[in-house]
Amino acid sequence: MTIGRETARRRTAKWAGAVAAAGLLVAPLSALAGPLDLYIERTAMAAADLRCGFFDAGLRAALEAGRVQTRNAAMRGGASAEDLSRADARARASAATVVCDSPAVSAAAAHVRDAFQGFAKLRQMTYPGETADWRADRSSSAEVHRWRLAQETDFAGGQMVFGLAGRDTRPVLLALASFEDGRAPYGARLVLRDESRASRPYLDLRGDKDLTRRLPPAGALRTYAAEARSKAGLDLRPETMGAGWAFRFPKEAAARLSALHPREAVAVEFLFAEGPPRRVYVEVGDFAVGRAFLQMAAR
Repeated sequence: MTIGRETARRRTAKWAGAVAAAGLLVAPLSALAGPLDLYIERTAMAAADLRCGFFDAGLRAALEAGRVQTRNAAMRGGASAEDLSRADARARASAATVVCDSPAVSAAAAHVRDAFQGFAKLRQMTYPGETADWRADRSSSAEVHRWRLAQETDFAGGQMVFGLAGRDTRPVLLALASFEDGRAPYGARLVLRDESRASRPYLDLRGDKDLTRRLPPAGALRTYAAEARSKAGLDLRPETMGAGWAFRFPKEAAARLSALHPREAVAVEFLFAEGPPRRVYVEVGDFAVGRAFLQMAAR
């Protein structure tokens, strides 16, 4: 079963009334609640679960995926890191006062369980972005090497697929690229914002969908060199892609990517024996949400 982001949002919206009734919110919610309100709601429910043990591991993972999704939506709407930090504090303070076995809190937990019943059956999701989509697939398979979370990009002189791929529920971060001139890169590196040097994203949006304006200057970048290189297998190559090369990046790189602002960009630089590197840009988008969705299958 496949579902888009908007449909998933509607299915989980019914949590709001029950959670508000349980006293887990610092402000009332309604069908018109904003993303930051929904983020507070889901953070409060997750914090209450830690105290009271309402949910099993699978439901806890689903709630976390929804929490990350509303966090990203709030950031897209203009919420700052300080806004999110204050929202976290308010939600957790609210959750600290609930009575675990009260009827209202029990009813709120039951509503979350009901909402999860349909979500648990989903195996594929599409997370639309401003310039490209992330496609998530958590179908269970120990036999097939497939993309679990992927974004495809066409660039001048080639094509790239970037994301998480593997045979099981612990995929690795890969960049798979094909070049029209047939050249073979000897290496690749992932370039992204270094949060220790730049706490805020660089979002020059004057270029509309130009991702080159959403990457920090060189002094605020962090680089991860690919750990391995191999020829791109048929199991991961799109039908439209010719022969190409696959590069695997460190596990830490995926965690760093998940922490970035959804409107930011990262870049994969392919290195050649002769000539300059070729840089291909990727929209961060809902990578963190898709990664959380995949982790539900690992529970």
